[in-house]
Amino acid sequence: MGFVLPPLPYAKNALEPHVSGLTVDVHHERHQRHYVEKLNELVSGTRDADRPLEDLIRQARGEIFENAAQAWNHTCYWNSLTPAALRELPLPLVEPIRQAFRDLAGLRRTLAATANGVFGSGYVWLVADRERRFHVIATPNADNPQRDGLTPLLTIDVWEHAYYLDRRNRRDEYVAAVVDHLLNWDFAAANLAAQEATQR
Repeated sequence: MGFVLPPLPYAKNALEPHVSGLTVDVHHERHQRHYVEKLNELVSGTRDADRPLEDLIRQARGEIFENAAQAWNHTCYWNSLTPAALRELPLPLVEPIRQAFRDLAGLRRTLAATANGVFGSGYVWLVADRERRFHVIATPNADNPQRDGLTPLLTIDVWEHAYYLDRRNRRDEYVAAVVDHLLNWDFAAANLAAQEATQR
């Protein structure tokens, strides 16, 4: 059957005015679709064609890893954004965020500073380690925290195609819009709960 491009969790223009429908369309239908199609081409007729993306991310190398990770990373990114961002954090996130960043404002500052500090292309992640402690990390290019045993809770894509059509080279404006208005805390809480369930 092969890997498929997941549909967006909202309409293409749902993130406006912060991220345009044009950017979402190009990003999803061209960039992410390319990674999915290239991955299918690379694994056709091999055992990797039937393996979960997460297994390929943890174990594959070279082009197979890069395309598997980019397919997964983009889906995580779309789900990390929501047009209906919560005003209050889900309860399971409150204490880990307090311990790591003092409060939500501290987490937002850390996410923004880390995202704006990425040299070149990559992703910024809110992750949980095995003790459910929260960290903000940056990964270059297609890299993914699962390779280091970390659980991604949400991510911000800082490749230029995530913002260039809307803001040219003003990454800081895009990052501020995402961090202040679009982050999906329900998605982060669900990923934390899934981590806890697998550790039982």
